[in-house]
Amino acid sequence: MLIVLSLGGSILAKNLDPDRFLKYADVLRKLSKKHTLLVVAGGGEAARNYIDTARAVGADEVTCDYIGIEITRLNAHLLAAALGPDACPEIPTNYLEASKAIRPGKVVVMGGVTPGQTTDAVAAILAEFLRADLLAIATSIDGVYSSDPNCDPSAVKYDKISPEKLINIVMAIEMKAGSKSPVDPVAAKIIERCKLDALVMDARDPVQLEEVLDREAAKKSPISCGTWITTKI
Repeated sequence: MLIVLSLGGSILAKNLDPDRFLKYADVLRKLSKKHTLLVVAGGGEAARNYIDTARAVGADEVTCDYIGIEITRLNAHLLAAALGPDACPEIPTNYLEASKAIRPGKVVVMGGVTPGQTTDAVAAILAEFLRADLLAIATSIDGVYSSDPNCDPSAVKYDKISPEKLINIVMAIEMKAGSKSPVDPVAAKIIERCKLDALVMDARDPVQLEEVLDREAAKKSPISCGTWITTKI
């Protein structure tokens, strides 16, 4: 199975804890022995801090995007270092480079690509380009809800959801100040466009990431720690 994994910087690079990088690397190493695995690393708090500082000193938004991309690539380098010989040696900077970097048993790790795109969107586009079997969005939220559960205590979690419904939900959430959707609108549109099977899951525990992707991905069944996005409902 070819899996593209968007690994959120908020969970991978939290406090730049080396132990977290090593734990995720161990899980990815095991998964790569059974699946073809490409990982897009997010920027997390470090990217947000750099972008905030860039704005404060007068940088335009495109420059801020480029700064964020550099931070995601630094996180990708750290993860690749933690993987050691099990990672492809180069960090791809575009989709074609990522496709050419694929090797049996090796994990391809990359960061952002283009200003205006989150790493979720990069992962979705990469999954479409490679015709991946699965796009997994690993985050600190346990799935897709009817609204932001941090702001709405009556929010309902979905086990399965169509791409069209996902777009409606994320657009409504993004319009509300202070709310944050589990998938950004661009990634949601890409998932709809390519009719891609995708999984949004809570991966704060690296062990859970391994269990879900290794056991549940093939079954594509509803899981307590995530939401399947599929046209097959």
